[in-house]
Amino acid sequence: MSVEPLDLDTDPKAYLALHDLLDEPAADSALTEREREVRTITRDAVAREVAPRAAELDATHAFAHESVQALAQAGLMGLVFPEHLGGTGDTNVAYAVAMEEVTAGCAATSLVFMTQTHAAYPLLIAGSDELAQRYIPRLLDGSVYGSIAITEPNAGSDVASLQTTAQPTGDGYLLNGSKTFITTGDKAGVIICFATVDKSLGRRGVTAFVVDGGWDGVGHGQPFEKMGMHGSSTAELFFDDVRIPADHVLGKEGGGWRVVMNSVVKTRISAAAQGVGLARAAYARTLATLIRLHGTRLPDEHTFALADLRGRILQGRLLLHAVARQADTTSDIPTGLVGMMKQRCTDLGFTAAVEATRILGPYGDLAVLGVERCLRDAKVTQIYDGTNEIQRLLIGREITRAIGELA
Repeated sequence: MSVEPLDLDTDPKAYLALHDLLDEPAADSALTEREREVRTITRDAVAREVAPRAAELDATHAFAHESVQALAQAGLMGLVFPEHLGGTGDTNVAYAVAMEEVTAGCAATSLVFMTQTHAAYPLLIAGSDELAQRYIPRLLDGSVYGSIAITEPNAGSDVASLQTTAQPTGDGYLLNGSKTFITTGDKAGVIICFATVDKSLGRRGVTAFVVDGGWDGVGHGQPFEKMGMHGSSTAELFFDDVRIPADHVLGKEGGGWRVVMNSVVKTRISAAAQGVGLARAAYARTLATLIRLHGTRLPDEHTFALADLRGRILQGRLLLHAVARQADTTSDIPTGLVGMMKQRCTDLGFTAAVEATRILGPYGDLAVLGVERCLRDAKVTQIYDGTNEIQRLLIGREITRAIGELA
């Protein structure tokens, strides 16, 4: 076998043919006509503009700017936002479908893509009309990059222990502190920053602010070197006596925890869709490599392994769509269910990539075939948006409460 890039990396028609083949009627039957249309639009944009750049972005660590701009030009960045802010007013299911498609083509691009949504969504649900109009359209058209600034060196999943402070002044707040592991932090022009106005209040002191990345006192660190997601940057942010106007509070003072919790369904749909997309990418790349090696009659041991992967991917997709559909119909979704979706789907992405490398043997380790990239990219999805250990804790708490109700 000549170890050259797969056709699906170089030929959009080959990419579309293979991924169309992998669609599952059992999942598609529950999609609306518009949701299937969003999938078609996204898959076409990914085949032409995103997937062909993925390997180079991974090799060079260049930022996925052109790929993200192509998705914005296709009208895909604002799926869950209203039209008057530059969105298309689509469902959470449509967003999940699009996220899976982008991830299947380039996971790093999907990380930038979803971070734009994550930065814009708190503005939609908790910002004033003026803040929403000022910032959301620019995030959705890709003219500015956004970041969510929660994580600190000693505060990750525990938002109540944040050390970044926002000291009230006569006309606003004075922000001081630092954040780490911030997606697109080095490029962020819009930062949704969480800080405490009073450490003694714990969670009740946490407040959400909109910070312009160009304001005096805002510092952007250099991107970290990472295992995967090379086309997406991750950096530190520094705040040194940054003056924040009072009208840049999201919600109300002390309401930051509520902003986080009201946003978490969107962020975890994003991560779960990445898990399904990475599993599908690993499956597609394994199938394409096996066809190159063996033709259309694959050895039984390979078809058995692919059969198992196919079933697990379908299960993950059905769980993703079911929770996203529930998010479209109610705001009262059990935290454990959202955690189950995030944990199961991102674990799927990683374990499917591990299995794909096993199936391919020595070929699975070759960068040119892209399966090892799926493995490297998938690992971080189990860590961000609430580690999968935290998700198991949340699921376990619901089990414990249910047991208590039997007493």
